[in-house]
Amino acid sequence: DRSPSRGLGDVYKRQAPAADMEFVINEVVGLESTQALPGHEDVNAELVSSIIEEAGKFATGILDPLNWPGDREGAKLENHVVTPATGFTGAYKEFSEGGWGGLSNDPDWGGQGLPHIISALTSEMWHAACTSFALCPMLTAGAVQAVKRHGSDELKEIFLSKLISGEWSGTMNLTEPQAGSDLSAVRAKAIPEGDHYRIYGTKIYITWGEHTMADNIIHLVLARTPDAPEGVKGISLFVVPKYLVNSDGSIGERNDVKCVSIEEKLGIHASPTCVMAFGDGEGATGYLVGAENRGLQYMFTMMNFARLEVGIEGLALAERSYQRAAEFAKGRIQGRSLGQGSGERVSIIHHPDVRRMLLTMKSQVEAMRSIVLQTCSYLDQALTHESEEERARYQRMFDLLTPVVKGLCTEQSIEITSLGVQVHGGMGFVEETGAAQYLRDARITPIYEGTTGIQANDLIGRKVATERGLTALELISMMRETIKDLGEYEGHSGLTKIKEQLNEAVASLEHSVKWVVDTYMDDPETASAGSVPLLKLFGTVAGGWMLARSAIIAKKRLDEGGDNAKFYRGKLATCRFYAENILPLATVLNGQVVGGHKTIVALDESYF
Repeated sequence: DRSPSRGLGDVYKRQAPAADMEFVINEVVGLESTQALPGHEDVNAELVSSIIEEAGKFATGILDPLNWPGDREGAKLENHVVTPATGFTGAYKEFSEGGWGGLSNDPDWGGQGLPHIISALTSEMWHAACTSFALCPMLTAGAVQAVKRHGSDELKEIFLSKLISGEWSGTMNLTEPQAGSDLSAVRAKAIPEGDHYRIYGTKIYITWGEHTMADNIIHLVLARTPDAPEGVKGISLFVVPKYLVNSDGSIGERNDVKCVSIEEKLGIHASPTCVMAFGDGEGATGYLVGAENRGLQYMFTMMNFARLEVGIEGLALAERSYQRAAEFAKGRIQGRSLGQGSGERVSIIHHPDVRRMLLTMKSQVEAMRSIVLQTCSYLDQALTHESEEERARYQRMFDLLTPVVKGLCTEQSIEITSLGVQVHGGMGFVEETGAAQYLRDARITPIYEGTTGIQANDLIGRKVATERGLTALELISMMRETIKDLGEYEGHSGLTKIKEQLNEAVASLEHSVKWVVDTYMDDPETASAGSVPLLKLFGTVAGGWMLARSAIIAKKRLDEGGDNAKFYRGKLATCRFYAENILPLATVLNGQVVGGHKTIVALDESYF
């Protein structure tokens, strides 16, 4: 057995992420605000710990062993039927029977009603253990959100409980061969016929669009009705099941939808990416979601949920790559110590540059995890807070940070998984060590559910410029409160350094935000030339802010004495490393936002 999973031990039980998860959710983000929400009064540290432990067992014992062989075997298509890699069907059955797909869903439809801040933890585990598998329940969860928020009572009654239980899975069908990310070019047709529509067209890049793990697959499909206006204003959303559903809820005859091919990809080999044909015969039966011509608005409910989840996916792959790199560095004997001592041969974790790479990975992973959980906390507040005004405020915070989470975590996942290969040296370039798989799997994350450029345009246009920086500046003021709190520890060299670097970074972010507000409306092209640097700047500074909060808490816990002193000392060191080595990038990114646009917009296309 040359599987890289062999001998690595527990993924989330023995390794540090469980401790960091509990620290961030319990102490940095804080459970108090979640416990104050209606329906979440019973959410406490003990519940969080037990869920992490049980999810860790499933990730370690069931999913992680599938990751390497699934990548080798892949999914197979024959006669329009996709057969998953060995072991996936059994794992999906256990996943569904364990209720993992319904953690944050409405109890009225069979969910457990837990906050999203908890389901985010488990989502990270599923993706870290086996991303190809995790994509299936991820898309199903997004379909649930769209049907629940926009579907008729009849559609909810037919589909929600089956999707939440995992008996049926869900997909998102947007892209077409001629459309790509430009959904205004969607040409799939929806012809009215009684109480339903006939759907005709081809959709591409459909994750888990066909498989045999679930009894039915529920496709959410964008299409145009005959009299629809051109552009995005003429798109409607339809539920198109693989098998039609009888009046008693049982599965009926096969619908006119099939997989005609699956893509050969760089990574996520065990996740079938399908080309789906709708209506090759009499037309696929579809059911309208909401009103005609509002489909893109409805689909954004699913898409924004997926963007948050893809950000978590990037975090997860980065975390797992770090785990493997750290494990390898502790055991790989190469060279001699450069420090004082006997000069004996040592494991590579003793070499300064390897430590630099590992700390670069670790500090950014912990920063990303903190941003993700803070964003999910804002989502929970936006959905269930008793005050309408507070719900609106938290919704703005969630909306602002969603493209940051998606863009930052996925972009950094490539850098971090690449460093994971580098730590392994030549062995990292050899597939059997497993390090390369995380890099290959991560490479899709900045592309699907909207490229980094699309996320950045959303951030700079809709989330910053349109509201004149209102929410961005509110978040910046919260960062300044943390800087003020750091000022109480002037005698502590580490916290003082974090304060200095965070103060400079926040000033850079504020400068960029105000420049965008002043520039975008009159000259959107110039402002947009720096949109990706702004996204990276926002994420980098937000990560520093979250780690600064972590450092303050770690210092308090050390002053109090008691258990976990090693964890808190390590947290302080990691936060300082981020402040000294990652936060200074804010100055460079600010320069790119406000001054890097002239060459970009000036060059004629013939120069390229």
